[in-house]
Amino acid sequence: MIKNIVLDVGRVLVAWQPKQLWKEWGFSDETVEVLAKALFDSGVWNETDRGVLSDEEFLELAVHQAPEYEKEIVHFWNNVDKAIWQFPYVKEWIGAMKKAGYHVYILSNYGSWTYEKTKDNALNFLEDVDGAIFSYQVKLIKPDEEIFYALFEKYGLHAEECVFLDDLPANIEGAKAVGMRGIVFKGLEDALVELGKLGVKIEM
Repeated sequence: MIKNIVLDVGRVLVAWQPKQLWKEWGFSDETVEVLAKALFDSGVWNETDRGVLSDEEFLELAVHQAPEYEKEIVHFWNNVDKAIWQFPYVKEWIGAMKKAGYHVYILSNYGSWTYEKTKDNALNFLEDVDGAIFSYQVKLIKPDEEIFYALFEKYGLHAEECVFLDDLPANIEGAKAVGMRGIVFKGLEDALVELGKLGVKIEM
């Protein structure tokens, strides 16, 4: 029986749109692709999510990937919160889950710098949930099995009583590997349907 609903943050509860932001800033398509490769495809971003890099170390490694774009990389780092905003359904959805009797937890790959920039606005739903683990806090990232065990241990959860929603299939596979149910998040309406198939009825 499912008692706990565990939610990812990026692209589930908040938008994560760096490319859109860069285009709004007037960056060329070429610049957008170079920045995406330097920041995300290189693995540097994963390490800041893991919490093993200082801000200075992150910027040094990121700029090393594309030194001619140092100004753009630094500008984005200082304004990363502008690529993140809360989806309009979030507060109502969490409230509906709680009203239905479920405990709600957060499990997200998220860096400390980004957290500090967004905790009071895009992440203000944290006051409504039963607990949260962000990757930088435990030096682990999804889909590593250890981060799921960290969640269980911190909050006394049992895997078979949890369902996890994440936009990335690899992370759902990680959750299933430790005994959780999993749903690939494709939008709120689809999530409500998939939760219903597991016997989790949420009225909104």
